[in-house]
Amino acid sequence: MSTTNVIITGASAGIGEATARRFAKEGCRLVLIARRKDKLEALQEELGKDNAAIFELDVTERREVEKTFAQIENEIGAIDILVNNAGAAFGLDRAQEANLEEWEKCIDVNIKGLMFCTHSVLPGMAKRNHGHIVNLGSVAGHYPYPGGNVYAGTKAFVHQFSLNLRADLLGTHVRVSCIEPGLTGGTEFSKVRFRGDEAKAKGVYEKTQPLTPEDIAEAIYFCTSAPSHVNINTIEMMPVVQAFAPLAVYRT
Repeated sequence: MSTTNVIITGASAGIGEATARRFAKEGCRLVLIARRKDKLEALQEELGKDNAAIFELDVTERREVEKTFAQIENEIGAIDILVNNAGAAFGLDRAQEANLEEWEKCIDVNIKGLMFCTHSVLPGMAKRNHGHIVNLGSVAGHYPYPGGNVYAGTKAFVHQFSLNLRADLLGTHVRVSCIEPGLTGGTEFSKVRFRGDEAKAKGVYEKTQPLTPEDIAEAIYFCTSAPSHVNINTIEMMPVVQAFAPLAVYRT
């Protein structure tokens, strides 16, 4: 995969950062996208400026996404792999107590941002009859839990959107995969979800051995390195310390 061009969104930390390192090991040409330029610059310095281009971008800004992706294709070349990693959860409040602005923000990042980036590369991939889109979903898209509400709904969208992309792409060699992790440590996910409360975020992973960003990065690479006639539709993964909750019963 030495000549493969790989775009990774949300590349400034966590899973995106680990995925960049994983593809860098294979000699891929990386395009790293995130809102925090300082973080991107540090990662670029680590991986080498000749190997990694960086673009400061908020994926929720449609026009900026279109402009940036056009610039990438003009300056770097056709995109072989898009890893739609950018995403977030905001709050863990029950729906009746939730902040509507946080709901909107979650939809903007997890659904609209993913759509904008996908739409920017998809026509070219279909025309070239080559490419791979990897979307980051979550087990939350399948298994409900209190406080999951809109975040879980956005991840259900990612799952179904990924499958429907494959349906539309039938007859091409463009592949689509959805990676759906459970409890994952070593990221900023819980810190963002709990609005910067470090202690609360840390408590989520206390006395557990969660998945790591490197575990997810390996799954992403596995999908993209499969033989070209193989499409890995979905990978759902959890740490062994996590399982499914029993059905809830409210007793008066």
